[in-house]
Amino acid sequence: MKRYEIKYLLKEDVSALLGTTICVKGWVRTKRGNKNVAFLAVNDGSIIHNIQVVADPQKFEEELRRITTGACIGVEGKLVESQGSGQAVEVQAERIVVYGEADPNTYPLQKKGHSMEFLREIGHLRLRTNTFGAVMRLRHNMAMAIHTFFHERGFFYFHTPLITASDCEGAGEMFHVSTLDPENPPRKEDGTIDWEQDFFGKFTALTVSGQLEGELGATSLGKIYTFGPTFRAENSNTPRHLAEFWMIEPEMAFYQMDELTALEEEFIKYCVRWALDHCMDDLEFLNKMIDPGLIERLRSVVDTEFVRLPYTEGIKILEEAVKNGEKFEFPVSWGVDLASEHERYLVEKHFKKPVIMIDYPKEIKAFYMKLNDHVEEEGKRQGFSGLTVQGTDVLFPQIGEIIGGSVREENYDKLMGRIEELHIPMKDMWWYLDTRRYGSCPHAGFGLGFERLLLFVTGMANIRDVIPFPRTPKTAEF
Repeated sequence: MKRYEIKYLLKEDVSALLGTTICVKGWVRTKRGNKNVAFLAVNDGSIIHNIQVVADPQKFEEELRRITTGACIGVEGKLVESQGSGQAVEVQAERIVVYGEADPNTYPLQKKGHSMEFLREIGHLRLRTNTFGAVMRLRHNMAMAIHTFFHERGFFYFHTPLITASDCEGAGEMFHVSTLDPENPPRKEDGTIDWEQDFFGKFTALTVSGQLEGELGATSLGKIYTFGPTFRAENSNTPRHLAEFWMIEPEMAFYQMDELTALEEEFIKYCVRWALDHCMDDLEFLNKMIDPGLIERLRSVVDTEFVRLPYTEGIKILEEAVKNGEKFEFPVSWGVDLASEHERYLVEKHFKKPVIMIDYPKEIKAFYMKLNDHVEEEGKRQGFSGLTVQGTDVLFPQIGEIIGGSVREENYDKLMGRIEELHIPMKDMWWYLDTRRYGSCPHAGFGLGFERLLLFVTGMANIRDVIPFPRTPKTAEF
């Protein structure tokens, strides 16, 4: 007999099925009733809502005895209009099959509230809760929105390597990839590890970004985007950091700063609008149970023009706020890399809308960002060069930075100068520099942390709760 997904039965016109025998399968969320009638709330993951199964306790005495919260069952029965409120249809059971029991004495997901900390301890089961079902459906939809957005605009999906010999950000916090014996690796005469004997013949690691390789794709295909896992061995236990996370990194040939910021704004609005158009059931649940201001905040982003804010002007606003009594944990002055509290003040208190900050001091940004022609005198007074780069950060309420991007330096000599200034090993950069020697072109790109986007769209407070199996320091379960 054909199985119908619960989403179809609850969201589509099923008038033609009323009075017919259908099949549903799923997991029991609750069981209640009396000696005359039993009600089972069944969910199959296709939608946040359950379908109600009505069963005769005498006919299904053995099956009902085995059915508790968490049990997996299949039901064949007549689809009828629901007698109660909350949903239009229900199933009158004619046959029940118990696929898997759940011992009520040990099954940890009973009908009560559970803390996020507790649910992380049972990561193999937390996906069965309403909250994580909603988050994972939103995660899927955001992935679909991302691919659709870029495909509709002529971008090509470009696969960059997970194993690399280059450190895009220069942070050095990378996971090593090696087949050498960790207990007794081969060594050179000076005692250092002989990486030439390793699988790839050199030191390699998991990638922190696909950007540099993505730039190679843009110089061939024009417009590309990457969407895949990235890794950082940063010993951070904050609610905003993961050791394994997903990044979206488009790169576009011939884009200038205004085109870049326009694309960033259009992209983020498209994703948020997709969530509002396709995931309202899940958003309404999260708005009720997790974040009461979620839907209003999402709608405000879609309907608002983002502010373009030069870094120097942003610093002046923050310094003025301090003079007026605003308390920040971290000091503010020209040349500092803004902390999340600074970014959120600009977004949530001063402008009350998303901000795209531009023209950062070169000293706090990556080597590949294009230098501006002008010099900021305030920067020189603070002991910096005063030079700024064409970098952009999109700042969001409750999140802070959600997108980071820039116009890339296409001039060989200027790029070479920055590489030498930062002492980046040339042996790792020859291929990247070649793109500036052979047919160099103006180009730009940005990176969006997928989980940062999901934090905003779901209203969840901790980044570990928007990825199925979080990887953090001392945590690599499942």
